[in-house]
Amino acid sequence: MQKSSKIYVAGHRGMVGSAIWRELEREGYTNLVGRSRAELDLLDRAAVNAFYAAEQPEYVFFAAAKVGGIHANDTYPADFLYDNLQIQIALIDGAYRAGVKKLLFLGSSCIYPKHAPQPIPEDALLTGPLEPTNEWYAVAKIAGIKLCQAYRKQYGCDFISAMPTNLYGPNDNYHPENSHVLPALIRRFHEAKASGAPHVTCWGTGRALREFLYADDLARACVFLMESYSSPEIINIGSGTDLPIFDLAHLVSRAVGYQGEIRWDHTKPDGTPRKLMDSSRIFRLGWNPTVPFEQGIPTAYQDFLARHATQ
Repeated sequence: MQKSSKIYVAGHRGMVGSAIWRELEREGYTNLVGRSRAELDLLDRAAVNAFYAAEQPEYVFFAAAKVGGIHANDTYPADFLYDNLQIQIALIDGAYRAGVKKLLFLGSSCIYPKHAPQPIPEDALLTGPLEPTNEWYAVAKIAGIKLCQAYRKQYGCDFISAMPTNLYGPNDNYHPENSHVLPALIRRFHEAKASGAPHVTCWGTGRALREFLYADDLARACVFLMESYSSPEIINIGSGTDLPIFDLAHLVSRAVGYQGEIRWDHTKPDGTPRKLMDSSRIFRLGWNPTVPFEQGIPTAYQDFLARHATQ
């Protein structure tokens, strides 16, 4: 990419897209294009095609998706599957028809089998059953990966796919029911602190292991891959370490300043027992994460306070 190349960041107001936008600006890219949901409905294929024709972006960072945690996936399976399929078809096919030079599609670690080997290598894809609690989103993301590979194979498109681990950071979704685990914990502990609640109840046993990556680290990886990676093979982006949800809850409670008890509801699902990505390929290429939990969680909490908490 040239510093003056026209670059479209799909989903630029979300956590991942806004981080990519910040990173591109930080590195001196000056011709960035973004559209809010009100300005461009990505479910409207004709509108997406018209956007591509009018703007003619050279590069596309595909960070737009309908996302949510276990509860949201379980409650809205049709929406998660249909909406993400439609968005992917519109953006990927539209990029091909508009002559986009390169597209980076962002998948998810949930594409891998529930009992994949740990750490999870890229070739574990489609080797076993998915985790039922988020299979609808996973199936849609797998379809997006395959669509990129198909357009590369049939039309020679330089479309690449990267699989991030669990993410957190500025502009996260803190919805009380539809958010992922880390932002959900931030909100729950903050509200308990504000109300003086004597305890907070968390889902599951706390034994499930999860890996997390700060959004700005992912953004650096995405720009790095767009500049230096071209392959039909997917590539993982993770921190290389994981921890039990039990430990995560205590880290978040300390960052928030909550002093009460943490209880665990064993009737609720844990989800996948462990999900640690094998990110050795991107590490070998020269990218590494830089933001530790001790810095990232307090920064995420300050973002929550600035945008969501009642002062």
